[in-house]
Amino acid sequence: MDLSNLTTVIAEVDDHVLTVTLNRPDRMNSFTNEMRREFRALWDFAAETDDVHVVVLRASGDRAFSTGMDVKEGTYVAENVFSRRDPGADLSPKQNGCWKPLVCAVHGMVAGGALYWINEADIIVASDDAQFFDPHVSYGLVAALEPIGLAHRIPIGEVLRMVLLGLDERMSAQRAHEIGLVSEIVPRERLWARAQELAARIACKPPAAIQGSIRAIWESRDATRSQALATGMSYTSLGNPIGKAQVVRSEVPTRKYEVR
Repeated sequence: MDLSNLTTVIAEVDDHVLTVTLNRPDRMNSFTNEMRREFRALWDFAAETDDVHVVVLRASGDRAFSTGMDVKEGTYVAENVFSRRDPGADLSPKQNGCWKPLVCAVHGMVAGGALYWINEADIIVASDDAQFFDPHVSYGLVAALEPIGLAHRIPIGEVLRMVLLGLDERMSAQRAHEIGLVSEIVPRERLWARAQELAARIACKPPAAIQGSIRAIWESRDATRSQALATGMSYTSLGNPIGKAQVVRSEVPTRKYEVR
């Protein structure tokens, strides 16, 4: 894949980190059919490229990480109801078979369809100005796909409040941190650097162990506890077929990092 040919995002690989920057600031980084196509290709590229250990997703512009679908352009949905598929699935790494860790760095407005990325992120870092909301019902649209995904991350009461109040209320970065949606809040000027720091630490670890852990944990959410534990053992066997770790314990760095 030629990363230089992308039109809706900027993407580059450095030190095993694929950094993807939403690059439609004039349209609040809203997604289009072209962005959907480019993200399908990006997830395939990340999944198939061994040099990519971690993905960082961030956004250009001052006002928004993303406000979801571009309402002026719209997005393609098949006329035949039996041929329709969730248009946001193209944006989602796990739904596209990419099990590389995703670190999201969010700022400003994080709304509607932007939740497709949030719902499948592994670590979310927010700037102190981040605001989360879902405007669907305010425009007379059923809110279903994004909040269903969100309900697997945060308490359902928080999801329902966001859905029912629509444009009348925005969840602050502080509240998102309190309920576990984001793992830390940083000043806006530190946002991108902090996401890269976290990605770099992950990228240094054995990639097969990281990827297998991501897949095992996410897929366990679709099973009962007993089923998940039984499946988890198979992932352990696949990832470490001879029952040994990939790294000698004495070689593992012991430096501790403080959560900011």
